[in-house]
Amino acid sequence: MSTEGVRPTGADSDALGARLKAYEGRPAAVGGVGKDPVNAPMIRHWCEAMGDTNPAYSGPDAIAPPTMLQAWTMGGLSGHEGRTGAYDELLGLLDESGCTSVVATDCEQEYLRPLRPGDRVTFDSVIESVSGRKTTKLGTGYFVTTRTDVRADGGLVGRHRFRILKYAPARRKPPAPRPRPVVNRDNSGFWQGVAEHRLLIQRCTDCGTLRHPWLPGCNACGCLDWDTVEASGAGTVHSYVVMHHPPFPAFDPPYAVGLIELTEGVRMVSNVTGVPYDKVRIGLPVRVEFRTYEEAEGALVLPVFRVVEGEGEGEGEGEG
Repeated sequence: MSTEGVRPTGADSDALGARLKAYEGRPAAVGGVGKDPVNAPMIRHWCEAMGDTNPAYSGPDAIAPPTMLQAWTMGGLSGHEGRTGAYDELLGLLDESGCTSVVATDCEQEYLRPLRPGDRVTFDSVIESVSGRKTTKLGTGYFVTTRTDVRADGGLVGRHRFRILKYAPARRKPPAPRPRPVVNRDNSGFWQGVAEHRLLIQRCTDCGTLRHPWLPGCNACGCLDWDTVEASGAGTVHSYVVMHHPPFPAFDPPYAVGLIELTEGVRMVSNVTGVPYDKVRIGLPVRVEFRTYEEAEGALVLPVFRVVEGEGEGEGEGEG
């Protein structure tokens, strides 16, 4: 996580921040000892995981990759016995204030000499700094930085600074309402059909041409008289786009929007669901389903097209 965009909040009245500042300079761990000496198997696993083929990390004169510095000090699930109460007290104060969530933000390392297999690592940690109260997109809280001095055979080999944000999660905004369709005298019949879970297509009573979207007259012969037929709901993806931008509060991109060719021969635009957005393909068979969204303005029913089971490459959901 980057600290870009972080802004201070109410620094003048930050009584908790003043209490937290008192912990700066207090030890977080004293006399910590690495669980294992620096060893070739750990180095090999690290290099394989990182794809690092530097010859300096293998052979009889091998050194450990400098970026493994923290690996030799980590306590694993059992933890370290050298941890002091001061760090726990600091985190406890933050928890009591509502800053119950934590995220690692960044680390800095200094390398003074390389470690070699057989080196025994010891370390001490100090609470180096506590920021004033900050507001981030995650929520409001405090950045806490610890500095670990790493030694081998009594000599300093490196320093590791680790920064976390302890914060009170920001309240989630209620979901934005979905945009409602514009219903007018020309298309009201279509939306009435949708409300009844029926997909209605206009049909010219003169030449029999089917049309969608709904129009006041026939494009083929100009006749103004029409009736409707109920579509089967089956079709295929004729074309599609995956929406990433612009963001809109009511939707959660990315999601697929398809131009669906119904078996009756007309095409309509709607969301493609039932498979992940990146599995949508031209030609996929789909079938209409009607989704109801409970909104403050009343229930909203929309037709979407779900990929026919067994035709996609995995299950997932699109935006309805």
